[in-house]
Amino acid sequence: MRRLYCIFILLLALPVSLFAESRSGIIKMEFDLSAHKSDKGAMLWIPYPVSDQYQDITNVKVTGDFAESAVYTDRVYKTPMLYSRWDKGAASRKLTLSFDVMREERLNKDLHARDGAWDPADYALYLAPTGLGPTTGMVKAFADNITTGKTTVLEKSKAVYDWICENMYRDPKTRGCGSGDVCVLLNRLGGKCVDIHSVFVALARASGVPAREIFGIRQGKNGVTDITKSQHCWAEFYLPGYGWVVVDPSDVRKIMLDQNLKLEDAKTTKYRKYFWGSVDPYRVKLGTGRDLTLNPPQHGQPVNYLMYPFAQIEDETLDWLEPATFKYIISHTSKN
Repeated sequence: MRRLYCIFILLLALPVSLFAESRSGIIKMEFDLSAHKSDKGAMLWIPYPVSDQYQDITNVKVTGDFAESAVYTDRVYKTPMLYSRWDKGAASRKLTLSFDVMREERLNKDLHARDGAWDPADYALYLAPTGLGPTTGMVKAFADNITTGKTTVLEKSKAVYDWICENMYRDPKTRGCGSGDVCVLLNRLGGKCVDIHSVFVALARASGVPAREIFGIRQGKNGVTDITKSQHCWAEFYLPGYGWVVVDPSDVRKIMLDQNLKLEDAKTTKYRKYFWGSVDPYRVKLGTGRDLTLNPPQHGQPVNYLMYPFAQIEDETLDWLEPATFKYIISHTSKN
């Protein structure tokens, strides 16, 4: 009996993350650019997942009739991407990327209230403004108002998270996952995951809190699932002395819409508590970074973010939000 009691006490002392759930499957991305102008060269960049503390990527396979293909990263954020190129006159332009993924539920709990020692210069990239996410003007004014009286990184981050949960909403009419134009969003407050987390990141940075968007895709739950339009974005802020902490106020608002919940409902309180420091195991991280210069460089302006595939026929950019005409299909086969 004493031995069983000791084992029980030992289990209680183990980190919560050891009891996190996990989900695994096979993701397959199929591309066919054959229908686009064959008298011009074609280039394709695909977000390329890699293993980290919360996901394991294995059995990566790339097949196709491309003239060139390789994995690169951008120079600023080190976001990985699979690049492929087809020469002029290529009658067929096909590529398939597949990989196995095992993703763990992320449970960041017991966040300490007092800031550890840190140097903001070390996180300058995650305190800087972006093209659609300024940190001055109206954004700074919003941030100062939201974080009035808050002094620590945790207090400021929680104030921004709570403000978004209570004031923004999921707008199903938003195309794709949204563009993340923060000044527009602070006036209308409705959007999808990129929109909501772009606001979180901009307000956090304007408050002196390092933050970043994480771009990914959701795994299916049963059997073989079409996840072509299952891209999802969440966010992280840096807590000195602890590390990066995950948040997803967008999923709070999505669940509220799906389940017709109000802010005062007990279920809403439960979801708000969960997505402050935790996220489910169904998501797969693909990368991070805004205003990207791809590698090799694309024609034209910086890419807002790389979560969808990106392709150009010479200097013409295909609409990644129209997979039927771009022509790509992403599927997921569940393992558990």
